[in-house]
This record gives sequence, structure tokens and C-alpha cells, in this order.
Amino acid sequence: MKTNTHVLFSIISLLLVFNSLKVSSSVPTPLVLSCGNKDGGTDTDGRKWESDSKYLVSSDKSVESVALVQDPSLTSEIPYMKGRIFTAETAYKFPVNGTSRCILRLHFYPSSYTYFNTTSSYFSVVAGGVTLLNNFSASITAQANTQAYIMREFSLAPSNNDSLTVTFKPSDKNGSFAFVNGIEVIPSPNLFDSAVMVGFDDQPLDTSSANIQTMWRLNVGGQYIPPTNDSFGLVRSWYDDSPYIYSGAMGLTSQADSNVTINYKNFSAAIAPIDVYRTSRQMGMDPNINKKYNLTWAFQVDANFTYLVRLHFCEYQLSKVNQRVFNVYINNQTAVQDADVIAWSGGMGIPFYKDYTIYVSDGQGEDMLWLALSPTNTMKPEYFDAILNGLEIFKLSDSNSNLAGPNPTISDMMKKQLEEAAKKPFASDSNKKTYTTALIGGAAGGAAAFAFVAAALIGYKKKSKLPGSQSHNSSWLPLYTNSHTSGTKSTVSGKSHGSTNISSDAASNCRYFSLAEIKNATKNFDESNVIGVGGFGKVYKGIVDGDTKVAIKRSNPSSEQGVNEFITEIEMLSKLRHRHLVSLIGYCEENNEMVLVYDYMGHGTMREHLYKGNKITLSWKQRLEICIGAARGLHYLHTGAKYTIIHRDVKTTNILLDEKWVAKVSDFGLSKTGPNMNQGHVSTVVKGSFGYLDPEYFRRQQLTEKSDVYSFGVVLFEALCARPALNPSLPKEQVSLADWALHCQRKGTLEDIIDPQLKGKISPECLKKFAEMAEKCLADHGTDRPSMGDVLWNLEFALQMHENPEGSVRKPTTGSVDYDQTEELDHNSFLAMHRSTLSLGSEHDEKESEDSTDDIFSQIVNPKGR
Repeated sequence: MKTNTHVLFSIISLLLVFNSLKVSSSVPTPLVLSCGNKDGGTDTDGRKWESDSKYLVSSDKSVESVALVQDPSLTSEIPYMKGRIFTAETAYKFPVNGTSRCILRLHFYPSSYTYFNTTSSYFSVVAGGVTLLNNFSASITAQANTQAYIMREFSLAPSNNDSLTVTFKPSDKNGSFAFVNGIEVIPSPNLFDSAVMVGFDDQPLDTSSANIQTMWRLNVGGQYIPPTNDSFGLVRSWYDDSPYIYSGAMGLTSQADSNVTINYKNFSAAIAPIDVYRTSRQMGMDPNINKKYNLTWAFQVDANFTYLVRLHFCEYQLSKVNQRVFNVYINNQTAVQDADVIAWSGGMGIPFYKDYTIYVSDGQGEDMLWLALSPTNTMKPEYFDAILNGLEIFKLSDSNSNLAGPNPTISDMMKKQLEEAAKKPFASDSNKKTYTTALIGGAAGGAAAFAFVAAALIGYKKKSKLPGSQSHNSSWLPLYTNSHTSGTKSTVSGKSHGSTNISSDAASNCRYFSLAEIKNATKNFDESNVIGVGGFGKVYKGIVDGDTKVAIKRSNPSSEQGVNEFITEIEMLSKLRHRHLVSLIGYCEENNEMVLVYDYMGHGTMREHLYKGNKITLSWKQRLEICIGAARGLHYLHTGAKYTIIHRDVKTTNILLDEKWVAKVSDFGLSKTGPNMNQGHVSTVVKGSFGYLDPEYFRRQQLTEKSDVYSFGVVLFEALCARPALNPSLPKEQVSLADWALHCQRKGTLEDIIDPQLKGKISPECLKKFAEMAEKCLADHGTDRPSMGDVLWNLEFALQMHENPEGSVRKPTTGSVDYDQTEELDHNSFLAMHRSTLSLGSEHDEKESEDSTDDIFSQIVNPKGR
């Protein structure tokens, strides 16, 4: 009897194994398709892409085509350089498991193809009855977002069908067509269940059956995580969160120690990879500072949709309940009070996530989604701090099974630039270039640009929206360009390295560092040497030539800055030399690394000493001297260099202080110049940092040196009031420092908002002179603002008033700025010899040839500190 039972059990077991194998073999494998590519290929991440042809329902309505130009920002030829063009409605049919979700990704490269120009392409995409795109223009979207290529990601609910039909349909516009370059169909576990509705805690929303579009996926406080490093084979990309942080309050980033183990106990590792939970952004070390601000992220979204906000948490520093407790706000509504990650997760090193949903209406100014964290007071926690490790934002389909948003709006200025570019003759066939390159631009910072525009609209007095300024953003990918480019390599100083195009003149004025030297200087980029983090990447303290301190800025491959700003910085600073400009020592471009080496600035940024709380508090005299030094540097740029140079990103994080507290203007990645300024302005797409951005420049898109003057006026009030240029945690009328300070200055109540540590320590005459000058800098019209020379004159006068409140004051003489404040050089030092070779680029230098251009300057927006 026992034997028969054993045999029966064995048979049953074999049948179960057979059935399980049968089921697993029926689960479709991931499809990674290079559309219009008969042979498929492998991308730079090593992923293999196959041809799409066998999945077409009919092939007579589509053609295969090759892009005529490869934008240098493309990370890979596969899948973007070949595409499938649809001249009529055409469908794909993909095998799927109808009982589970699948991820659908669509890749678009809106270049020009043989016989087809994607500027004429408008189309819709429907997948399984869900409208994903409607009247979609990849060309307009790429232009508005300054992206070279577009990727849309959708998570489709189980359909109970064993196939998924994806239909591409050209719009009814004459000559329109549809196209696609790559398609991915990835089987996915159900990553969605239910979510708390913000404001309705007792009414959870079931999201398990919702069709969803991924809007943002961010590794908060960490670096870019490529698809090949994602968990569960879902090949998702996780991006840096810093471009979306609102105001200068960036908090602090942190990383778990190597001995901390991340242990998934509450959910599957498919939710997010371990790397997401090993880094975080926190508020900072000073509880008094943390109590006064919110750590805030801002995103521009399509109105009239419900959004799911997924927050990822993992405590790897604390282990007890009530050590770090905080509140979470979404669109100014309380999502959760007294959040305690340890209480949620059950212990240290255990990931946890929370889902919240909120509806975004189409009211004026309401097409934004805000997330804010702040420490709680009610629980009296051990630390007044907040933490976030990861953030995902998803759009949920509406009642009509629709996920499609409108195309973004291109500004009038950009339209003009595109029209001018279109008039230019085509380049030779050998170069295979068309004006499309000018239309597409780089693949950097698309969503960041939208966040910037939205915040700028909010920051300037909540005025009615300007014509052509409203835009909608329905994707975050690709945020950044990787360092893989297809450009030809340049040879500098006899060395072949990298793919940038640095002029020989700039290279001769800079030292080229090998990557080995950089790694040695930073102890292989040891995290203990990090002295700052910004949009470009991390800044390390380093030692070169034995004992010389330097600051080394390393580009993050996932950074929204890139080659353009790297070149601009080198071209600019190699030709400028002034005591109040940061000196560029050299650079490195090797093995896809872009590194800049500067003089070490021992006291960091001006902002750190105003309201960060972890630095030395500056006296009023020190603040005045710092402002005067920065004004001297800017005055030199405007008038002392060979051509007028407009910095375009003046702010307190770009004013650095050396070990003797000498102020130096830094970061020329957005600077503009030209051989002449006969028109008095440069017409250019708006770039800069919100809170400091000249409203006239924003309105007219005409850049002048008075735009720098406006930004510097904000810096002056920042020095006086010791608060950020934008602080969304304050009442609406106080959010913008420029607006609030002008309001108080005109009402005579400015003394009420100055830094409490300065009250009673500034003479009334000095304060009056300083405030009047700051007010004039913030005039609405540039013609009403003083020149930087006038600003400098008045600041020097204010300093004398401060030092001699009751004595005679000698007014500074006009033009007292010393353009060539050369320090004594030690010629035994290589660095000293390097500095001695730098050209001042003075207006008195010999006139250079007329073929100089300003094309080297970056078109990448960076609304945050670098």
C-alpha cells in the first residue's frame, strides 16, 4: 500500500512539474524590436534588438527608412537610426500573457528620413483599445523639450487576450504619416494594487486594473541607474532627481554604508532595484533650519488626469521608531502625517513604498504636481528631518481609456529660430546633414526645461500666462544624454581623447590631465572627497602636483548638462583671467569621462554662509565685500573682456569664496557672447535659474547684460535677508524674494525682513544706499536698471558708509575696477606657469579674425545649482 501511494505521489508530482513547465513555456518572452531594421542589432548597453517585420499585420502600408543624420546626443544607433514609416493605418500584433500586465515602450527619433520629414508627422497610437497618443508630433515634442529622441512607457492592464494589437494611424492632415523606431513589449508582474487618495484617506483607489503611463522615475539622492541594472528584467531607467528640486533648498544626499544589507521583506524586488534604496535625499544636519523649510520637488503635468505618486523609502542610518518622523504633502494637501519609515518597514535596511493618487484639474496655474517633505513637531522625534529614496509618478487613464495629452507649445522665439534654420541650404550628401540637426538639438533636460518654465511662471508675480509660454509635458525620457557619442574624436595637444571639439587656442591655455591623474588626485573619486553636487555632477576636493589643492568637477553620465557646457566652460575660462573669476586649470576627457579642474575655493559658495546653517555666519562687511568682488567679476565680463560676455546664471551658488574670502564668479556653462552687440541684445532661448531670471528676458527672449544685473539684484537681497530666492513654504506673496523685498522696500518695511543677525549692525545710510541699488537692479525694464559698473560704484560707496558711519566718505572713482589684478606667480610651480599663460582677452588685445562665433554655448537648461 505504501509502495502504491509512493508511486501515485510521484506521478502526481511529475504531472505538476510538466504542467508548470508548460505554463512557463507559454509565457511570452520580452520583445525588443528595432523597427524598419531587417537585421536588428545590438545597442550600446549590449541589448539585442530584432526586426519588427514578422509582427506586422500587413506590410504594404509601411516602408523601412534610414535617418539622414545621426544627432551626436544619440546614445546608440540601435534602434534610432532606422525606422518604420506608416502611410496609412497599420497594426502590430504581439503575443502577450493576457492574465498579467505588460510594459510597452515606444521609441521615436524625429529626424529626416528618405522622402519623409518628421515635421509633417502627426499620428495616434492605440494599444488594446487604450489611446496612448493622439495627434502626436514627435518633432514638436522633441523641439519643445530640446530632446533628440523620445521614449514613451506604458504599463497596460491584463486584457485576458493572448495578443496585444498596437495600431499606428496617421492624422487626417494632408501628407501626414506615422513612424516608430523601436518597440519593447516586456512581461511585467502586477506592480500596482491600491493607493490612498490624497484628501480622502478612507477611499483608496484600486489601480490594479488601470492603464498607466510612466511620467517620472527618479533615483532620489543617487545617480542614474541604466536599464541593464534594473531589477526583475524590467529594464527601466532611474534618473537623478536634482533637476526637479524646487528652490535652492536641495537638502543633503546620502549613501548606505557597504556593510548595510538591503533586505526585501514587504514586497518583491521587482518594485525597484536595490540601488534605489541605498541612496537618499534628506533635509540636512541643522534641525533649526529643517523646521523652517520644505524639501520640495516640482513637475509639470497634463491637466485633467489622475496621477499616482509612488514614494520609495528605506532607512539605512536609523533603526528605531520615532527617530525620524515627517509629513508628506502633495499639491499642498497632506498625504500623510507623522511618516515613520522604521514603523512602516519594520526595521533598518528594509525597503518600503507608499502610493498616493491625486487629480490635477485644468485650472489656471494648476498643471503642476508638487511633492514636499517637512519634519513633524507633534511626535517630538529624535531628529527633525525627512528622507526619500525614490520617486515614481504615473498618469492613470481616464474614463475613456485615454492617456494622450496635448503636444507641447513651442515659443514664438523658438519658432523663429526653426524657420531661420529651415532656410539654410542643405549640407553635402557626404556629411549626411540636414537642418534637422538644428531643429532637434541635444537630448538633455526636456522635463527639466518644463519644470523651469513652470516655476518661472509661478515665481514672477503669478501674472497671466504669456502667449506661447504654456506647454504640457507627458514624458520624462530621455532626461540626459549618456557619454556615448558618434562624433569624430578631436586631437588636443597631441593626444586623442574624447569626442568634443575644443579649439586649439583653448587647449593651449589649459592643462590636459589624464584620467589616471584625476583618479589619483581624488583617491579614485572617493566619496569622502565630495564637496558639492550639482546638475553637472559631483565636485571633489583633490590634490595635484604633490600639494596643490584643486576642485575637480566630474560630469555625471546621467547629467542634464553635457558636452556643450563642458566645451563652453573650457573655451570661456581659458581666455579669461581676473581675480574675481574662478580659474580653470585644466580638463580631462577620457573613457567617456568629462572632468574640469579649477582652483580650490576653500570656503565654498556664498549661499552656504547665508542660510545653510552649517557654515560660518558672515558679518555685514564680509557680505558687502563679497558682493563687491562678484560685481567686479561681472563688470569685467560686461566691459573688460574683448567681447561683451553675459553670464546668464548669476546666483549665490555660482559665487565662490577662496580661503581668503575673496569672491569669484564661477560656472560659465550658460554664458553668451558675440563679436558685436550692435543690437544691444542676443536673441536666444531662455536659460537660467528661476528665482533669479530676468522677467524681461523671459518675456522677450532677448538677452542683455542687464539680465545679469537683475539676477545680481536678487543676490543683493539674498545677502541682506539670508533667505532663498524662492521659498515655496512661505505665504504666496513671500515665495519670490525679489517680489517680497521690492514690496517691503517700497512700503518702508525692509528692515523687518533682513537677516536677524544683521539687525542693528548696519548703519541707516549704508542700508539705504544698498537697498536702493538692489531695488534699481530689479527694475522691470532693462533700460531702467543700472550698469554693473554703476552697481559696483554704489556698493563700494555703501561699504565706505558702513566703515565710516559718522565720518567723511570718499566716493569711489568711476572705473575703479582693476581688470588685470594679477597675483604674484611662483614659476617653479606648474600651475603658476599655467596661470601665467592665460590670456585676459582684454578689449585692448589685437583684433581677431571675423570668423569667431558664439555657437559653442550651451543650450541646456539647468534650473538648479551645479
